[in-house]
Amino acid sequence: MGKRSVARGGYERTEPRAGVSIQESADAEYAGSRRASWEDEYRELEGTIKLRNYSGKTHEVYQMWVRKFQAFTRSKPPGELDGEDAKRFLTDLAVRERVAGSTQNQAFNALLFFYRNVLRREFGKLEGVVRAKRRPYVPVVLSRAEVDAVIAKIAPPYRLVALLLYGCGLRLTECLELRVQCFNLDGRLLTIHDGKGQRDRTVPLPERVMPEIRAQMEAVRETLRADGEAGFAGTFLPRQLEKKFKHAPKEFVWQWFFPATTLTKVGETAEKRRYHLHDSHVQGAVKHAAHAAGVAKRVSPHTFRHTFASHLLMAGYDLPAIQRLLGHRDVKTTMIYVQTVPAIRFKEVKSPLDLEMGGPSGEPGEAGGSRPQGG
Repeated sequence: MGKRSVARGGYERTEPRAGVSIQESADAEYAGSRRASWEDEYRELEGTIKLRNYSGKTHEVYQMWVRKFQAFTRSKPPGELDGEDAKRFLTDLAVRERVAGSTQNQAFNALLFFYRNVLRREFGKLEGVVRAKRRPYVPVVLSRAEVDAVIAKIAPPYRLVALLLYGCGLRLTECLELRVQCFNLDGRLLTIHDGKGQRDRTVPLPERVMPEIRAQMEAVRETLRADGEAGFAGTFLPRQLEKKFKHAPKEFVWQWFFPATTLTKVGETAEKRRYHLHDSHVQGAVKHAAHAAGVAKRVSPHTFRHTFASHLLMAGYDLPAIQRLLGHRDVKTTMIYVQTVPAIRFKEVKSPLDLEMGGPSGEPGEAGGSRPQGG
């Protein structure tokens, strides 16, 4: 095979090697010419995701899958891609890579978005695609004693992050992207803006962490004052919001509730701005704390959210209420936590004949007047 060089239009061509026949050289050049640059498509993918106001995480994941798809097709010119290419890629993930069903589904969603919004064509029917098996998933949850033991080993500023993950059932990204204005301290309410699926929701703030929340508010105020005196440019805001409110980056209500300990230098302007804590630092702190506490489970920041839902279910809250607090679109997603609650043994279930009918509505209740718990 000859040496490759980039020709006009972003395509690669192959230069003939000494001793290679004209036909072999022509075949090699034809194969090389089909390896296209996808840079225009990546730029359009990024622009389309921003236009739809999707999260940065969504862009990262979709771009990752498109790059894997590009490698799989050996940089086939985007104009020549069809549904069969996508089907072969998805089948390869299931057969050769043996990915989980959720991973294959994520790849499918990324390619579907890429085809529809960048290539502007449809997959067609996905007949013949080997689907990865979806294994039953039971979330890892902690006991209340384990929660307290792990959080006791987490040092500030990550301790308050963990308290809100468990106390409010937040996703890690939702927690780190909280701003000062999200907190209603008088009403003890927390509003999560632009959660998963671009949905807002409100959850109650735990009474026991209110002193730490107020202390963190003052710490943020002090950080903003010091940044202002040093001439820093303020916090990061979505570009369209900063254009509309030019002074917002330096206003207290727009500051991250969990600001990073170091400043970030903005490439285009060389300004120094403050971002929020990085998720990898929180993940490391939680993992280290679980090990130090002697908890023999796979503990991550998301485990606190699972535990929040499981503990509410054990306390007698119904699934629709927990669904709203978690921000799930469908109650079926919330139902996975039913598996984390100790089940009533079959022999403990009583026949209606053994239940006394009490109360004005004639509803069944236990002997002695108390009603059974559960839905």
